Amino acid sequence: MGFWPWSKTKQVKAAVKSPLYVRGRYDAAQTTPDNRKHWAAADGLSPNAANQPNVRRVLRNRARYEVANNSYARGIVLTLANDTIGTGPCLHMLTDDNAVNTLIEDAFEQWAEAINLADKLRTMRMARAESGECFILLVANPQVDSPVKLDLRLIEADQIATPSLAAVGSKVQLDNITDGIVYDKHGNPIQYHVLQKHPGDRGGTGGDIKSDPVPAAAVIHYYRADRPGQSRGIPDITPSLPLFAQLRRYTLAVIASAESVANVSILMKTNAPAGGEAAEVEPMTEMEFVPNMAIFTPEGWEPSQIKAEQPATTYEMFKREILNEIARCLNMPFNVAAGNSSGYNYASGRLDHQVYYKSIRVEQEQIGRVVLNHILRAWLAEAVLISGFLPSELKDTPFCELDHQWFWDGVEHVDPNKEANAQATRLASNTTTLAYEYARQGRDWEDELRQRAKEVALMNELGLTAAQIAPSSAKPKTETNDAQNTSKRAA
Repeated sequence: MGFWPWSKTKQVKAAVKSPLYVRGRYDAAQTTPDNRKHWAAADGLSPNAANQPNVRRVLRNRARYEVANNSYARGIVLTLANDTIGTGPCLHMLTDDNAVNTLIEDAFEQWAEAINLADKLRTMRMARAESGECFILLVANPQVDSPVKLDLRLIEADQIATPSLAAVGSKVQLDNITDGIVYDKHGNPIQYHVLQKHPGDRGGTGGDIKSDPVPAAAVIHYYRADRPGQSRGIPDITPSLPLFAQLRRYTLAVIASAESVANVSILMKTNAPAGGEAAEVEPMTEMEFVPNMAIFTPEGWEPSQIKAEQPATTYEMFKREILNEIARCLNMPFNVAAGNSSGYNYASGRLDHQVYYKSIRVEQEQIGRVVLNHILRAWLAEAVLISGFLPSELKDTPFCELDHQWFWDGVEHVDPNKEANAQATRLASNTTTLAYEYARQGRDWEDELRQRAKEVALMNELGLTAAQIAPSSAKPKTETNDAQNTSKRAA
């Protein structure tokens, strides 16, 4: 491997003074009887050794189990996928030829709808949350209702695995393989081993499953690398898996305790000593009570009810805190994770959402760069081969010269009036642009202005004015109060 700088340079030897030794220590680096057990599992494994196949398999299985059986886990993962992908990305070409831009955008949008691109991207985002990664195979599908027959086939992480050495062949060194991914000497993936059958399918675990080598150009690997050199992903909800288990166990324990108390209607007790005046009653005897009837208890016995201790007053507080900790590893605020904003005011809700949506924008940028650009490159390579479908000059245009951007759904503001006023102030003070303001809403400013020009032209043709078609600003008093209350609850 070559290192920068590429040209040979003279090595200048600097005068070396006697080394100065400094002794320092950190409290966290000390092992004491108090923290010995806490740090017992700490290790110095490399990222790929720490995320070896059997470890990732256990994490995937447990994460999928929680998402399948825990309502909070399912809701958090679904919300994350819906907020990240929304209704799907929109391609906007930025070349100098507007006609070519419109042609490419319309053709790609029609193809994306034909293959259900938005649905597949949402599934991909959910797979990364519960499985750590998702693989996309670029395949040809003659059933695609589009001139371009390119299609996307989602592959679970379990199905990308290293086959036996005999199947790999002698030309590939074992050091260049990381659980199904073959790298060249520069660290670039050149081949993926796709198992012909999912290991979890019926009969998929017996013996070695055959695999098909797929070139890296036909595979998209979507995951997040948390450590340098990490080749495979782990579930996004990995740190919260023990917390999900604690939340479910605590909820079930509280319910079981409350049920056990509620199932005992009346408890008979006596203060008489053994052998005293109280009537003889067999211990643990059950008696069925008839509604609206007078019941005479045995002599010396008094009825009482067991005091219900569950759920305790701290039950709601515990669930709130543990949900807040669960959602933190996803940069998701509590009110989004819980679907409950009753304890929020407007300012705190806005502040938490700013951090959350900034994280969403980072996710969308990665999807656009790693996934969508790869898809667009493959789609253009197929589209330019179709006679008369796209301009012929695109065949000789490198992909890097086709400037473009991806638009995502905008974020709805809690108070539209305040946002509109702030937007008008920013535009009037030249601290923003129409392109930026429309992009925040997931829309193209040029398309919106052209549409607005058509509307204004039609209004002038029909003799309408803006005041005539504007909705009335006057609202009944009750409606205004309801809107204010709704805004407060939403905040």
